[in-house]
Amino acid sequence: LNVLFSNNGYVLNSTIDGCIQMKSYLSGNPELRLALNEDLVIGRNSDRYGSVVLDDCNFNDCVNLTEFDSARLLSFQPPDGEFVVLNYRMTGEFRTPFRIFPAIEEIEPTKLEMSVLIRAEVPENHYGANITVEIPMPHCTSTASCSLLSGNMSGHAEYVAQDRKILWTIKKLPGATEQTMKVKINLDKPCTSQIRRELGPINMNFEIPMYNLSNLQVRYLRIAENIPGYTPYRWVRYVTQSSSYVCRL
Repeated sequence: LNVLFSNNGYVLNSTIDGCIQMKSYLSGNPELRLALNEDLVIGRNSDRYGSVVLDDCNFNDCVNLTEFDSARLLSFQPPDGEFVVLNYRMTGEFRTPFRIFPAIEEIEPTKLEMSVLIRAEVPENHYGANITVEIPMPHCTSTASCSLLSGNMSGHAEYVAQDRKILWTIKKLPGATEQTMKVKINLDKPCTSQIRRELGPINMNFEIPMYNLSNLQVRYLRIAENIPGYTPYRWVRYVTQSSSYVCRL
């Protein structure tokens, strides 16, 4: 997931670079059939309508696409171990899982105060995990102190002087909740527009288990032929991960 926000929280651009990754440990190398959304559309200029529109996608060489256009069905004999069945890209309007709202105020010529609010806009039954937020500070920063608003039990924020950045970690942020950090920054010299430009941008990293922002779904995954006495285990897991999730200051 790649998203760039403006300093007032609006999305400037956003893309999803996704894949269907598979691990196979089947004996006998049987043919598999994997079905995707029936109303899946490939290409923004397509004259078809669907709930999931991918800009483009490419398939592993082992995939047979004979039934893909008619039934959105892939068939293949999987190589042993882990491999990527398909890669895809999606741009355009989709609901970002987290919104970032920064605010900066110059208290005195050498003192700044910054607040950063992060709002989880995923459904309440999902959550962001292993969240880190990094904010570079100006070179002339002498000290910086962080505080988290009350009720924030799963977070920790500190100024890492050697890297000249704020590091805010949140173990878990449930959907439909928000958390706020405040930072007091002391500078060695009065703040100028050049110093102000050294502040930020905000970089956020996270993952959201069992959540798929693109809505590309695996309808089913099965062995093509019914082999007597052969009952393999199978499961499908979704995860959304940040790649570049940035908010300008």
